[in-house]
Amino acid sequence: MDSLYVSSHPDDFRSLLVRVAAEYSPTPPRTLTEEPPAEVARSRPALQVGGDQTAVLCGAGAVSWYLTALGGRTGHGAKQESQVWQWLSFAENELTPVACAAVFPLLGVLSMDKKMQQSSCAELLRVLKVLDQVLESRTYLVGEDVTLADMNVAMAALLPFKYVLEPTDRKSLVNVSRWFDTCVHQPQFLKVLGKIPLCEKMGPVSPTSTCVAGANDAAASHTATHDAPVTGPPKTEAQLKKEAKKKEKMEKFQQKKEMEEKKKQMQSQTEKKAKPEKKELGVITYNVPTPAGEKKDVLSPLPDSYSPQYVEAAWYPWWEKQGFFKPEYGRKSISEPNPRGIFMMCIPPPNVTGSLHLGHALTNAIQDCLTRWHRMRGETTLWNPGCDHAGIATQVVVEKKLMRERAMSRHDLGRERFVQEVWKWKEEKGDRIYHQLKKLGSSLDWDRACFTMDPKLSFAVQEAFIRMHEEGVIYRSKRLVNWSCTLNSAISDIEVDKKELAGRTLLPVPGYKEKVEFGVLVSFSYKIEGSDEEVVVATTRIETMLGDTAVAVHPDDSRYKHLKGKVVVHPFCDRKLPIVFDDFVDMNFGTGAVKITPAHDHNDYEVGERHKLPFINIMDENGFLINVPPPFLGMRRFEARHAVLQALKDRGQFKEIKDNPMVVPVCSRSKDIVEPLLKPQWYVDCTDMGKRAADAVRSGELKIIPEHHLKTWFNWMDNIRDWCISRQLWWGHRIPAYFITVNDPSVKPGEDVDGHYWVSGRSEEEAKEKAAQRFNVTVDKISLRQDEDVLDTWFSSGIFPFSIFGWPNECEDLSVFYPGTLLETGHDILFFWVARMVMMGLKLTGKLPFKEVYLHAVVRDAHGRKMSKSLGNVIDPLDVITGISLEGLHAQLKDSNLDPVEIEKAKQGQKSDYPSGIPECGTDALRFALCAYTSQGRDINLDVNRILGYRHFCNKLWNAVKFAMRTLGEDFVPCERAQLCGDESVVDRWILSRLCLAVRLCGNGFQDYDFPAITTAIYNFWLYELCDIYLESVKPVFSRTDPEGQKQAGVCRQALYTCLEVGLRLLAPIMPFVSEELFQRLPRRCPQHCPPSISVTPYPESSEFCWHSEELDRQMELVMTVVRTIRSLRADYNLTKTRADCYLQCIDSATTSLVEKYSLQIQTLSYSQAVHPVTGDDGSIPEGCAVAIASDKCTVHFLLKGLIDVEKELAKLKVKSGDLERQLEKLQERMEKSDYREKVPAKVQELDGEKLRQNQTELQKVKEAMENFTRML
Repeated sequence: MDSLYVSSHPDDFRSLLVRVAAEYSPTPPRTLTEEPPAEVARSRPALQVGGDQTAVLCGAGAVSWYLTALGGRTGHGAKQESQVWQWLSFAENELTPVACAAVFPLLGVLSMDKKMQQSSCAELLRVLKVLDQVLESRTYLVGEDVTLADMNVAMAALLPFKYVLEPTDRKSLVNVSRWFDTCVHQPQFLKVLGKIPLCEKMGPVSPTSTCVAGANDAAASHTATHDAPVTGPPKTEAQLKKEAKKKEKMEKFQQKKEMEEKKKQMQSQTEKKAKPEKKELGVITYNVPTPAGEKKDVLSPLPDSYSPQYVEAAWYPWWEKQGFFKPEYGRKSISEPNPRGIFMMCIPPPNVTGSLHLGHALTNAIQDCLTRWHRMRGETTLWNPGCDHAGIATQVVVEKKLMRERAMSRHDLGRERFVQEVWKWKEEKGDRIYHQLKKLGSSLDWDRACFTMDPKLSFAVQEAFIRMHEEGVIYRSKRLVNWSCTLNSAISDIEVDKKELAGRTLLPVPGYKEKVEFGVLVSFSYKIEGSDEEVVVATTRIETMLGDTAVAVHPDDSRYKHLKGKVVVHPFCDRKLPIVFDDFVDMNFGTGAVKITPAHDHNDYEVGERHKLPFINIMDENGFLINVPPPFLGMRRFEARHAVLQALKDRGQFKEIKDNPMVVPVCSRSKDIVEPLLKPQWYVDCTDMGKRAADAVRSGELKIIPEHHLKTWFNWMDNIRDWCISRQLWWGHRIPAYFITVNDPSVKPGEDVDGHYWVSGRSEEEAKEKAAQRFNVTVDKISLRQDEDVLDTWFSSGIFPFSIFGWPNECEDLSVFYPGTLLETGHDILFFWVARMVMMGLKLTGKLPFKEVYLHAVVRDAHGRKMSKSLGNVIDPLDVITGISLEGLHAQLKDSNLDPVEIEKAKQGQKSDYPSGIPECGTDALRFALCAYTSQGRDINLDVNRILGYRHFCNKLWNAVKFAMRTLGEDFVPCERAQLCGDESVVDRWILSRLCLAVRLCGNGFQDYDFPAITTAIYNFWLYELCDIYLESVKPVFSRTDPEGQKQAGVCRQALYTCLEVGLRLLAPIMPFVSEELFQRLPRRCPQHCPPSISVTPYPESSEFCWHSEELDRQMELVMTVVRTIRSLRADYNLTKTRADCYLQCIDSATTSLVEKYSLQIQTLSYSQAVHPVTGDDGSIPEGCAVAIASDKCTVHFLLKGLIDVEKELAKLKVKSGDLERQLEKLQERMEKSDYREKVPAKVQELDGEKLRQNQTELQKVKEAMENFTRML
């Protein structure tokens, strides 16, 4: 028999590991706590295999592997074995050192240093958080059962759980705690460890509470891989060396921690010192008293730098008061024919409870840009605002408010008073979203703002329901719905979050103190009546077996053909369940037999319909069990889950339980687990409407952009299901349907699901008249009960495009603005909103509600993650506009509904992404960034730092206009129209050519909804072409005082003015505030006829700006290549302030003449002393030049002789060359090692490759420079 020698001390985690491993061995060894004989081994743990003294395994690693391998616990197959080895390495090299560093000082094994202790604990938590992330979707570390990986890591974590990890720590490590608890409650662990006392408060452990000797053994167990007693036999030299090496390793670890702590302190002190030196973004405010709605002061000088607070002040109220956003502006009547056309778009109505997030900001940035562009083009333009009553969301908010403030439920108030409370809340809080939209610069016609519960819209909703009900499109039926027990209401598919689980997971459920287990598959058996045979079925919701009414198998499954006509017996009642044969069963899944619960599963419902099975509802609206036998009757659904499982075990019909990947439906509003529940509801028959909507797109009558969404559209429309529109709420449009009771013995009483006994009406009187006619009785014999439910919010949203204009009543707005032009929204509500608007528009008006649908991408964070409050990456756009500190972001989390663990996780996310908070970026920069990101893809990864980059662009713009205005001078008068006079210099003609190209690109971009093309065209023109090239090129022109120079300067000023004025108009739809501020400072071409605001000034069009020249573009491209080459040479030789002569060697006379034509621009932009064009090799290029090839047509010779100390520079370059060669040699040696490709991570290999290329390029340049200098000597 094998003998296992271990320490008996309770804290020797290595001995505990091998003892646990022994419990998993099929033939456990004899365990001995005495010292092993000297001839067997000198250390513990050790395993003597059989009686053979030579077959001895020493050390916890070797012993535990041997024992668990015998029991098949080292992984199945090469992949799992590798994963187990990976976790053993993690335990040994990462977790154990930090665990010992944190625990040993508390046990008195190491001296206590408070700072070091705190540092070690922080490092321990960091390592455990890595483990926590891995365990988020796993029950065990490898596979679906305990392996050596779990034993090893659990034992490494044992002492921290006993002595270091307080309850708050364990709560933050929810997955690690769950996994550790699962492991240590396995019978094999319990037999060795017993019940483990977990740490309540970390502190030094007194000798009475733990054996000091045990602590010392634990320390020895870490510092050596064995356990040698103090009074034992002398250790060999090799053992002593090994111990010394381990001790040295531990000391190095401690020193490393100390160094890291000192480094952090020094860094913190450096940051504190450096903070005042950091250049902050300027904050300048507008302080001129301006009554709301009055025009902002534009006579005062512009501030020195751009500041969003200054620029964005006062403009919006003035725009609004002037009526610029109204379609009536500039015309007598909206019905007046407009040759430019009409543009109408309605806003996707945000929830009245909502507040803006970046998704809203994206929607509104795009919509406002389009609206402003159409308005500036002279079209009759309306962007109609509105707000959705958001049935469930609003009711939940007000119910929570009532409970918090008055300790009352809505039922305490009653329906009428509760609805009054909601209206009161809406009046107080509901305009917040409108304020935020105005802050974003949204040019909406606020006089036409609509709320879906307004009388006008409510009347339209009522009319739509009645018309569709009378036509039979709306009907009554009892079917399965998505039910939230917390809300006591059916919810729509969009309000159901699909939570994916990889296996066993504990989830919080409202109303339950303990988390509930999901992600497992329970197998149990049904007995065949009259025989000993049984059928095994499996389910993820074991409690629903109480409502089973059949077992289904596949007709072709030979295993069950003999059971045709047989029944199984329900174990808890006298119900007989037929065995039915149905094609929907997958005979390769599980046992090939499936339990059928028609009243609680969507697939089973259809099976029940096909086979006419009983539908037994076992759950009421609150999640309590009904129609079931005792003891389950009255139990809550998830308490019944445990009770049913135990009862099956007691009867011997339980088979197994195993991890099962699954999707759990979670209510997005209440976080409750959604139950399929049979309820009588109102449905819309969508078959015909869906076909018409699909056909409209197929025929091209309705256009969906981008086209990759067409597949989704046709998939939904061609396979559309009927739409449940009932909601069990009090806030919303109450359904105008009445159940009829006829007080006449000749008419039999009706049932709720019988549509014949339901009538709809605009009033109770009208409904009574209809009912009396239907049953051929007098009105006095009719009693009515109005349906308590309200309509799904999407029903009122579906008729929004025409209800806002007064439908069904004819009026001017309806005739002019319906159908609309465009619907712009996110692709995530293509079906829930867009499709329903199309279907209901066609059904009720006979017209499509709009001609085009543009779907923008979904906003994600910079890492590509979905915006989630628990990740801390949901950002309020107003925080980007005005800026917010990290502490401010943290404070917002406290007001959220997140639990403490999620808050901590979110804080870490915020700290990682925004360590210094979010700087003030301003509305214009935010809008520009959102449009720049809007490629026609599915997702946008939004980086706040990029938005800040566009704030810097605003500053560049600001400075450019300020400089240009000084250049224009106070007396400058622009020409009456933008045109070429014929005297423009080459650079004037070039910048006007580039302006015309920008005009064309912007126009095409708006037509094609290609917003990045627009922002790129504007950005390139202003920053790279106007600022970097043109303004720098013309500085010498304005410095001339001769008559010819003055004349040229006058022409140049006109060109510059055209660039500014047209450039600001191009920018206006995207950056309305800064463009208005700067535009108002420019002189007008025709002051008496010019529009008062840039927002109503014509948008530049290619028909007017038609001077684009590709030839000029090609010429300037060569010129700029030459300039960049000269700049590069200046940088290479560190001549930042010294001017040098340049000789440009041209391949032919045409190139020479081109260079001569642009010589002034080349000289100015390259900061050269003089530019000498040379054709071919004419020998006029002096010695002592650095040479660089600009293009195949031109080579630059940069005269260095006399400007630098050649010998000194050569010496520097030799040193640099040597350094680079050594670096290259070292790097190449590392990369050429045989195991480099296998051992070094791919990312590191990629960085090494890039570094190699950079060093090689730099070395080549250094050698070229050395050759040049050598020639000069």
